[in-house]
Amino acid sequence: MEGLKIIVLAKQVPDTRNVGKDAMKSDGTVNRAALPAIFNPEDLNALEQALRLKDKYPGTTITILTMGPGRAAEIIREAMYRGADNGYLLTDRKFAGSDTLATSYALSLAIKKLAPFHLVIAGRQAIDGDTAQVGPQVAEKLSLPQITYAEEIISADKHEITVKRRLERGVETVTSPFPLVITVHSSALDCRPRHAKHTIKYKHARSLGELQDTSEDYLQLQKERPYLLINEWSVDDIDADPDQLGLSGSPTKVKKIENVVFISRESKILSARDNDIEDLMKELISNHTIG
Repeated sequence: MEGLKIIVLAKQVPDTRNVGKDAMKSDGTVNRAALPAIFNPEDLNALEQALRLKDKYPGTTITILTMGPGRAAEIIREAMYRGADNGYLLTDRKFAGSDTLATSYALSLAIKKLAPFHLVIAGRQAIDGDTAQVGPQVAEKLSLPQITYAEEIISADKHEITVKRRLERGVETVTSPFPLVITVHSSALDCRPRHAKHTIKYKHARSLGELQDTSEDYLQLQKERPYLLINEWSVDDIDADPDQLGLSGSPTKVKKIENVVFISRESKILSARDNDIEDLMKELISNHTIG
């Protein structure tokens, strides 16, 4: 079988383990500058599934596609260190504040521009939203079949792919023709670490925005090694309608973000008497812990 052309959707997300009082702006959007930025965990699971296909089928190429501010180029480099071939960053002020509907619209237009391809693969959901909507919405906008909750890509041939899905009460194995969209569950294999050769090869990879702050010597290096360029696309580059992007194209609004910490304040010792158990149940129901 010839190599596959795979597009991996990835997102740089705020580390929600460190949510503080400044995590939300007054307009209801996440204050990403106030939180550490990380590679979305389930997108790393998706990247590993793509890399396993690349290992199995020579000639396979992996393109990373992400949308975000200029610093989001960091996760494209991180993916290249692990085995991806190139990447595209959708970055424009007009993208700011996009919810899942606006995000999937922008990503679907970029994917069309990257066609032809065999497979679009992404994590099931991002930890800054937990909606699990972007992957399925992209599939719908591209009129492609989709396989969600994927745990393992078992095999592929010229015409179709076989995938194991992780469901609430078990697993199932399904097949689909190419092209398609797959979203990967967190139960899939963790992504492999950086590869030393890839890290050396791509350590100078930069986006167009990052190149503006580099020296002439570094610009010359980019000309000599074009694979080091991380492409940047704006709203105009993907022919998007600005009214369907950002806050104007996002019907979803965030009302409040808060950090919930569970603290054990007291303990209760119960005997085996029925009255003790009954009293405990009444207490739990009255404070809405259960029921």
